[in-house]
Amino acid sequence: MPITICTWNINSIRLREEIVLKLLREEAPDVLCLQECKSLLELMPTAGFSELGYSLIGRGQKGYNGVAILSKLPMEDAGHRDFCGKGDARHVAGRLNNGMTIHNFYVPAGGDKPDRKINEKFGHKLDFLTEMQDWFAADTPQKSVLVGDLNIAPLEDDVWSHKQLLKIVSHTPIEVEHLDNVMKSGAWVDITRQDIPEGKLYSWWSYRAKDWDKADKGRRLDHIWATADIAPTAHSSRILRAPRGWERPSDHAPTFASFDL
Repeated sequence: MPITICTWNINSIRLREEIVLKLLREEAPDVLCLQECKSLLELMPTAGFSELGYSLIGRGQKGYNGVAILSKLPMEDAGHRDFCGKGDARHVAGRLNNGMTIHNFYVPAGGDKPDRKINEKFGHKLDFLTEMQDWFAADTPQKSVLVGDLNIAPLEDDVWSHKQLLKIVSHTPIEVEHLDNVMKSGAWVDITRQDIPEGKLYSWWSYRAKDWDKADKGRRLDHIWATADIAPTAHSSRILRAPRGWERPSDHAPTFASFDL
């Protein structure tokens, strides 16, 4: 049986618990990775998830960041890494009984100005990506999946206008280069684009847009990668656009992939 994994920046797990439950009821992924939970771990709601058969592992932080993995399959907590030594809850890993490790990441957004000399947040983002690169280069992962809000839309078709966004944080050449280095260091494969190589593809639309659906000025910021040893088993990738239009939505849409392991 395939294992279906979904990743979703939920922008507050407590505020949007109901739409998480809605997704679990309607789509029933085996594993759901959430980012930007904005909650301490002990305050994350679990009763509703448990009723649907999901257990939770995660790393929490009051009001900021926060990552969680909900799983219907037996999963052990495989730890986390404190990137850049800031104590931020931006990474957690879980391991399934079949040996698959799932890394759930929330990469820093990087602020507004793509210049680390005047924008400390942008420097933090680049340093975070460099540390990811060094970590995977030193200990090349196997039988692993990396998911999350990586806050970079790397390809021309991952943004609504490549030309207009080249100097906008999330699509600048230096960010794309850093993300590419992370991918190469761990021999990761972009599963979404392996399955859907052609055409515009977005997972995020700004809250600022009065009619986000009609304007459709999106970016693909949410990713599912896999190590080269299991990438050939992946299939059925999709981005579920509908939840972006649900009541009190996140500005991100859930991204899915399945693996025959």
